[in-house]
Amino acid sequence: MGLDSSASALPPAGAKATANVSVLNPRFGDSDPHEWTARTPFSYAVHGTDVSKYQTSIDWPKARDAGISFAFIKATEGGDRVDDKFAEHWRNARAVGIPRGAYHFYYFCRTAAEQARWYIDNVPKERGALPPVLDMEWNPQSPTCKLRPDAATVRSEMRIFLQMVEKHYGKKPIIYTSIDFFDDNLLAGFTDYPYWLRSVADHPSDRYGAHPFTFWQYTGTGTVPGIKGNADINVFNGSQATWRKWVAANTH
Repeated sequence: MGLDSSASALPPAGAKATANVSVLNPRFGDSDPHEWTARTPFSYAVHGTDVSKYQTSIDWPKARDAGISFAFIKATEGGDRVDDKFAEHWRNARAVGIPRGAYHFYYFCRTAAEQARWYIDNVPKERGALPPVLDMEWNPQSPTCKLRPDAATVRSEMRIFLQMVEKHYGKKPIIYTSIDFFDDNLLAGFTDYPYWLRSVADHPSDRYGAHPFTFWQYTGTGTVPGIKGNADINVFNGSQATWRKWVAANTH
């Protein structure tokens, strides 16, 4: 799927992200809850979600009113796939004032430059959008790509993608990753970019050490009004006031 069938279906750019938080410190349900003790996700003021075609159509007003204050939306994968629901989610989240960014799922059988060009071809350069996101994780279930590059190659390819995307959008991209990928590829020293860390059984500081993070994905089995089935839920690492400043600085 190319640009004509996805990005061109989007409304004109320019809508302003509101950074409004309808519910501070929301506590969503969970179909497989973790018993949090110290440093719970519920102690964070600002929560959001990430979505793809698997969430099907979303009632964004209902999700926003329940406490979803931002969204990361799957846009592209590899060098030839656009998520079937990207245009719909991208348009409808903006329509209700939810700040949102687009993420790319990395595919190890395509070059970083090819994947960056694909993302750029399919994700609008839009004032009001959150920074681009590079999703880096192992995908052993892939039916088409079993490559598992060495850590130095992974970091080199990441940098190529991130630099190309930053140059195009004028925003420093965010890196999403998981504990095993972070450790396997020695990302503790890769500190030039903001991080969105997955950790569903412990606070990130217990799994990633002192590595800084901007977002924390704390569950993949959440229940969010307006979203069918299991939902990924995330927090912003800061107060409501810090969130407002961060959005203002990163949606130019």
